[in-house]
Amino acid sequence: MAIEVRPASVFEDVRPVLGPKSPTANVCWCLSYRIPSKLNNELRGPARGEYVAELCHADPPPGVLAYDGDEPVGWAAVAPRSATSFARNRKIPHVDDLPVWSLWCVRVRPGHRKQGISHALIAGAVEFARARGAPVIEAYPLDNGDARVDLTMAYAGIRKNFERAGFVHAADTTSVLAGHPRILMRLDLR
Repeated sequence: MAIEVRPASVFEDVRPVLGPKSPTANVCWCLSYRIPSKLNNELRGPARGEYVAELCHADPPPGVLAYDGDEPVGWAAVAPRSATSFARNRKIPHVDDLPVWSLWCVRVRPGHRKQGISHALIAGAVEFARARGAPVIEAYPLDNGDARVDLTMAYAGIRKNFERAGFVHAADTTSVLAGHPRILMRLDLR
């Protein structure tokens, strides 16, 4: 299996990874940290997917997709922190004034997990940010030790996967997800 990671610029490829089975469902579409909470609450059903379709045509696109051949099998959200709610988040600190990028969601489709795709997505997100001039990329994974994590809440990633990718612990946060503390990890791209 050769996994290729590419910018998420084709909405038809994003839809099977992030979208709901029912077009009227109000699933996240990986918008909760990307847009203001008021807009996030206003977008309902198909409007959420339409918003993501617009993001796919933007520069930069909203993240990266992992492909197994032509099949999209995973997603990672990555953007300048200033363009996300992490810019104003009181639970996740700012380490310095660098224009960092945030990597906050890693998702692998059922049937494709436990094959190293999340590692490829993290590496692809790093390269995506580096190619766009990011001096540093941050992630806010769960510090779960060896404890199991509910897959629904594992989107933030886990500490050991980011350590394998070269990220280092930069700060503690007051954010907790699925009963596990989140930490701020960084990778210097300069």
